[in-house]
Amino acid sequence: MSTDLKLGLNLGYWQRDADDATELVQAAERLGYESVWTAEAYGSDAFTPLAWYGARTSRIKLGTSVVQISARTPAATAMTAMTLDHLTGGRLLLGIGASGPQVVEGWYGRPFPKPLARTREYVEIMRKVWRREEPVTSDGEHYPLPYPGGANLGKPLKLITHPLRGEIPLYLGAEGPKNVALAAEIADGWLPLFVFPEKIERMYGPSLAGAGPDFDIAAMVMTLITDDVRAALDGVKMMLTLYIGGMGAKSRNFHADIIGRMGYAEAAEEIQALYLAGRRDEAFNAIPDELADGISLVGPVGRIRERLELWRKSPVSNLLVMGPRDEASLRTIRDLVLG
Repeated sequence: MSTDLKLGLNLGYWQRDADDATELVQAAERLGYESVWTAEAYGSDAFTPLAWYGARTSRIKLGTSVVQISARTPAATAMTAMTLDHLTGGRLLLGIGASGPQVVEGWYGRPFPKPLARTREYVEIMRKVWRREEPVTSDGEHYPLPYPGGANLGKPLKLITHPLRGEIPLYLGAEGPKNVALAAEIADGWLPLFVFPEKIERMYGPSLAGAGPDFDIAAMVMTLITDDVRAALDGVKMMLTLYIGGMGAKSRNFHADIIGRMGYAEAAEEIQALYLAGRRDEAFNAIPDELADGISLVGPVGRIRERLELWRKSPVSNLLVMGPRDEASLRTIRDLVLG
């Protein structure tokens, strides 16, 4: 149970020149938000916007939610993370994730199988890089170092630059129970995309059993302050329509799977079938209001205050709010969450 919640701002993907959230990030820093997070899929990367915002702030922590492990070798991610952490005075929170087969194989041209083994190996190598105790080697199946073959001239190397921190906080973006258990075992935190606070212990209790006392469950939560609850719920449903219906293959959609584990398996199957058939309005209408409401914080201040109690009673320790785009909204959410 997390009666004292931490608070962060999740900006999602950077899309275009006009999507410069510097003023919003600076406002979040002034208001006491602990962190700001950016994401990547197959558009903008996650690190570059954080470097931009990090150069314009001084205290707020900078999180990736998440960088995709197939996009970079573990050494490349470790180098980028070390550099950004150094330049921002030790403010980086590194969230990584395996993504899904459509992106991994269709965009990065890498094999998707064995994502848990790949993630474990990836993390081990990054930590060896940061600790800088000896030249980095790995006899793993997925990222062997030195590379066995090629010119046969590979040499174990040690990071030239001394890291500011030998241990950068590491989070895993995970949805399946085995992946969540891996996060609890090897990471400092977990970045769940959809959380139904009343159901998280039933869904993931055994997976989280190996987590330490400081393990941070940083949940991404759509948060909208408005008197028009109907419009706010429809906004959440639009997001769910895309993720359940189109963010994954018909035979393997991790987002649809998690909705199923929440108790909405039939709805998830119907939503995906309608979406893939091009009947997107019907897919939208098939999303239960109860589901959209359960994973979000929307409505008037009093309604959000009441629903926040469900999050305080859950294992979630950190709310990464998505949706607020002005300082007044950030202030109101700050007051509600942090008191």
